[in-house]
Amino acid sequence: MQTNELNVVHNADQKRFEVHLDSRTAELNYRLSGNTIIFTHTGVPSALEGRGIGSLLVKTGLEYAKKNNLKVQTLCWFVDGYLQRHTEYQNLVK
Repeated sequence: MQTNELNVVHNADQKRFEVHLDSRTAELNYRLSGNTIIFTHTGVPSALEGRGIGSLLVKTGLEYAKKNNLKVQTLCWFVDGYLQRHTEYQNLVK
């Protein structure tokens, strides 16, 4: 399955973005502080790794921040790496 066929769900109650696939859940967790979204953890089950799901989650989270005029702070190495490779989001970083 291609990542463009996957549906990312924003689970606002749990403060995370999720992809459900093969009875497993990949997630990008965050917390809000004023006008800043702080990405705390990206988790992709090992059975789902290597499919671009983590990157899809991060892109969705960053697009959410952009659309909602939120600054981005990250405590997650995976989000850090994504931001280094996708400089179009650098203006969001606090």
